[in-house]
Amino acid sequence: MNELKYIDEFRKILADYTLSDSAKQQLADTNLLLLVGPTSSGKNTIINELVNSGDYHYIVSDTTRKPRMNNGILEQNGREYWFRAEEDMLTDLRAGEFLEAAVIHNQQVSGISIRELAAANQQRKIAINEVETVGADVIHTAKPEATFIFVVPPSFEEWITRMRLRGELPADEIKKRLESTRKEFAAALQHDYYHIVVNDNYMLAAKKIRQITENRPADPGTQMEARSLVAQLLADTERHLATADY
Repeated sequence: MNELKYIDEFRKILADYTLSDSAKQQLADTNLLLLVGPTSSGKNTIINELVNSGDYHYIVSDTTRKPRMNNGILEQNGREYWFRAEEDMLTDLRAGEFLEAAVIHNQQVSGISIRELAAANQQRKIAINEVETVGADVIHTAKPEATFIFVVPPSFEEWITRMRLRGELPADEIKKRLESTRKEFAAALQHDYYHIVVNDNYMLAAKKIRQITENRPADPGTQMEARSLVAQLLADTERHLATADY
């Protein structure tokens, strides 16, 4: 299990984080699309579909956690993440050189470095990645015209199935993810800047996101139904946390 040596320092910096002037300028020049949502909602699969279209640049996030095995393949530096020492990330955060960063599951810090936005701008592509809800708040404050997509599974049961298909997880890890997800669902209902997309088929979900990115607003009726689904997912998550034996 990952552990954070400097978790208190990270929390202190992130509680009052400010972008540097150079970071603000880089952000202003970036066409930015961000996907938010619970673990195992399919964000990465959708991102891969969009990146393969050739119009999007995948932002490789920085993280303090160690590389892990995915389907028998070890993650590589610069592909899945930039794997960095806590001390190095603290230095860059103090300098305001991250777009956003967040403590995840109390085990790691991950965030988007400004250098990745520069890479997207050089290629004249839409910068795309996933972020936590706290990071989305920070970015929305700095760049409200960015596009924020909240991805949700079609049902609580389907979501749990997808999470279990990713491999055996200890009970305490499942509980941590459910607790994080409860906060994410609540945030989606609190903020109207999210376009909610239900991922029951990743290709269709990617198509809907492309349409939104191309300034074709999501159908209001569809959005109302999606928000109702999020409210139901939140209720199901709270019920599961209250009744499950961890």
